[in-house]
Formats: sequence, structure tokens, C-alpha cells
Amino acid sequence: MEPKTPTARRVLVAKPRGYCAGVDRAVEAVEKALEQYGAPIYVRKQIVHNTHVVKTLEARGAIFVEETEEVPEGEIVVFSAHGVSPAVHDEAAQRQLRTIDATCPLVTKVHNEAKRFANQDYDILLIGHEGHEEVEGTAGEAPEHIQLVDGLDSVDRIQVKDPDKLVWLSQTTLSVDETIETVKRLKDRFPTLLDPPSDDICYATQNRQVAVKEIAAESQLVIVVGSENSSNSKRLVEVAKDHGADAAYLVDYAADIRDEWLEGVTTVGVTSGASVPEELVDEVLARLAKHGFDDVQEVESVKESMRFALPHELRKNLRAN
Repeated sequence: MEPKTPTARRVLVAKPRGYCAGVDRAVEAVEKALEQYGAPIYVRKQIVHNTHVVKTLEARGAIFVEETEEVPEGEIVVFSAHGVSPAVHDEAAQRQLRTIDATCPLVTKVHNEAKRFANQDYDILLIGHEGHEEVEGTAGEAPEHIQLVDGLDSVDRIQVKDPDKLVWLSQTTLSVDETIETVKRLKDRFPTLLDPPSDDICYATQNRQVAVKEIAAESQLVIVVGSENSSNSKRLVEVAKDHGADAAYLVDYAADIRDEWLEGVTTVGVTSGASVPEELVDEVLARLAKHGFDDVQEVESVKESMRFALPHELRKNLRAN
């Protein structure tokens, strides 16, 4: 996009933004389960990391729990888009829970890679954030083979059995640039480190980071719509700051925008994390319009068309008539 001198207060809206295919599938899975089987439907953890989505589904009859032990025996439980470990599946089976697995297929791909490399007796370096649900699920596939690499500082602490049987995998929602830097540091220590067969960082995470880089270069302020526990949303804030924006903030709702952020600003960039419904972006644009930011330009960096089929369990009769 060619640099442009703004003639009025304007908003550059990144595209793609918002829902990715995995989030769309997971949210629809809970909605369909409520339609087919009625409330309550239990969901382990937040189905996706977005406050508004969770509140909306709760209002329709979804009950969110932290662990499967909180679900009454025999009930239906949906596993979130971030995936779960085999131990969680086992616990659900022991409690005779009927499960709908809404794990994003791209996360499932990483789980399968972890199992395959573990079966070949590789040490696996999992790049990700400690405590994130996706990391816990992936690590649970082969805990005796997987070590977490959380940031550059952790690279020097890695200990492996055989440097020639070593592979890295990653959480799907990381910063692309930071992951590349971490892999470079790992390969400085372990030159024979094997790459995964395909990129683990999901297409939507990468595309949204590319898009925010483009608008950040021209924006004094970037507003990212997303929740604090959303890894990919927080990465968008970081990427915006690193690529030209003077300031960038994460907001759940338009009401979170502070008037002082807009003082002296002529160009605002707007984007949203992969678990954010478009209505929340529309509300942000309406809020900005009230402050004179009525020149709205959508900046499309890449087209997206990916869709995932609903979990197969929704095509089965989970509850006896």
C-alpha cells in the first residue's frame, strides 16, 4: 500500500481479521449442540478465548467448566478449540461423558506430529507459552519427550538426549517473527534440529499479523479487538508496535477505548483477533466515527477462504431419545 497523507481523520481496517475457520467451527459446534440436544451443554474451558463469545453462549445455555470432573456423569461436554491431552479424553470416558471435540484441525495436526516424532524417539522442543491450554494439550500427547521453549531466555536451559534426534513444534498462535528468532537461536545450539513437516503457526495467525503490519506502518494508533487471554490477539498488539504504530491497545469492547488515546491522532488502525465476532469491530468503528474518524478504508493483504467441517460427533445421536 502506497504511503498516503491523510486529509481527514481516517481508520484503516485490516483484512483479514476476526474469526478464523477453527474458531468459527468451534463456536458453531456449541450452537449446534444446544440446538440439537438442548441446554445445558457443558464446555471444558472457554470454547475460544473471547469474553463476548463466552457470555453469549452462556446466555443460550452453555455451562463453562475448568475440568471434566465438574460435568455431571453422562452429560455432553464440548472440548475447546485449543485441544486437550489424552488424559482429559480418558477422564471423560471414565465419567461416561459424551464428548464433542471442537479442537481446531490445525491444532490436531500438531498433536499428530508430536505423537509421530515421540514414537520415533525424538526429543521435541515445543515453542509456546507456559500454561496456555493449547500447549498443555500438545505436551500431554508425549510428556516424556516434550520440553517447552517459552521465549529466547529458555533456549540455553534445554537439555536433550541426542541432538541428532531433535525436532521443534510450536503453538499455533505465536508471533511469526518471534518464532523464527527462537528457532534460529535453537539451531545455533543444535545445528541438526529438524523442522516440522509443515508450518505449525496457523494460516489465520500469520495472515492477521501480515495485515496488521500493513496498517501499522501508517497508523499512529492501532486498536486490536480481543480478550486479554487470547494469545493471537496479544501478538497483534506487539506486532503493531513493532511495525510503525506509536501506540497499540487491546480492547474487549468499544467502551474500553479511552478518549485520550485519540488526542492528536489522525490515523487509527483497527483489527481483531481470530476469536472475535465482527459485530465488536463494527461497534469500535461506530465509536471512532463519533470522534470524527469517519473515513474508513479496508486494507486487504490476503484473501481467506478456508472452512472446516463440524465435529463428526454432531452427526451422531449423542443423547438417547
